[in-house]
Amino acid sequence: MSSGLIDGFSVQETHGILWRPENQVRVASDGLGWSSLYASTQREAPYEAEFAAVDDHLIILHLDGPVGVARALGKSQSRRVIAPGGLFMLPGGVDFGVRLEGYLDSLHLYLRQQVIDEVADDCGMRAHGDVELLPRLGVQDPLIEQLALSVRDVLMHHDPSSQMYVDYLARLLAAHLLRKHSSLADTVIAPLGGLSRAQVERAIDYMESNLCEPLTLADVANASGLSPSHFARRFKSATGAPPHQYLISMRVERAKRLLLQREPIAEIALECGFSHQEHLTRVFRRLTGVTPASFRRAAQS
Repeated sequence: MSSGLIDGFSVQETHGILWRPENQVRVASDGLGWSSLYASTQREAPYEAEFAAVDDHLIILHLDGPVGVARALGKSQSRRVIAPGGLFMLPGGVDFGVRLEGYLDSLHLYLRQQVIDEVADDCGMRAHGDVELLPRLGVQDPLIEQLALSVRDVLMHHDPSSQMYVDYLARLLAAHLLRKHSSLADTVIAPLGGLSRAQVERAIDYMESNLCEPLTLADVANASGLSPSHFARRFKSATGAPPHQYLISMRVERAKRLLLQREPIAEIALECGFSHQEHLTRVFRRLTGVTPASFRRAAQS
């Protein structure tokens, strides 16, 4: 199955900030198979450097502070003292210089240009002209902060079934950046139509047939003949749940059926797309209030 994006977004495709020896990377998404975005958390030490452009878009969320940051874009220079929750955002294709004036706990996100292009096309923004993301220094944006922290939570508690959720978050982030931090910010976007019954059924049938696979958003969207960003928004409108949540519910429902049999719980976990028994137990308890073992005992009593 293919996401339609370059597989395995890695640190080699970033600016190289994480390679600096004084920075201590805590966790990063290398090797997790994420294609929509790259993520890392780290403790950064003071430094000053210049970086060549990369294709994709950088968002740095400051997790502590305040700390002074100076940025150079060509002949333009600016400096801000950035508080916790502040953002440093740099579009792809831009050389820049930066001076970090103190120690900083940060979350770095790189968002694929291909995701931006996809969402801009689906939103109809390109009909209004070329669209470019804008650089930001020290701004506060609660929605970007929330989405970034959601990515961090997935990064800190990763499991193979999280890939669809990451794809979903990447497209929410892209849509917000286009609407609020682009050259066409606040452009009025025509509302989308809904999914047909046949499209919903094809998506659900595809998920049901591939529950044990690490599905991406593009995998399921392709079954409905739509782009991932179009599909995600329409599917939620049609079913009341985003695709990743609907998929999790389907996996738990299959697990319930299998738990009524004598099959070992560890094998049920793998058959239902969970990475291991503990993963099944954690999700099953969150959705049902009981563990799989308790559910089986109650059903057999």
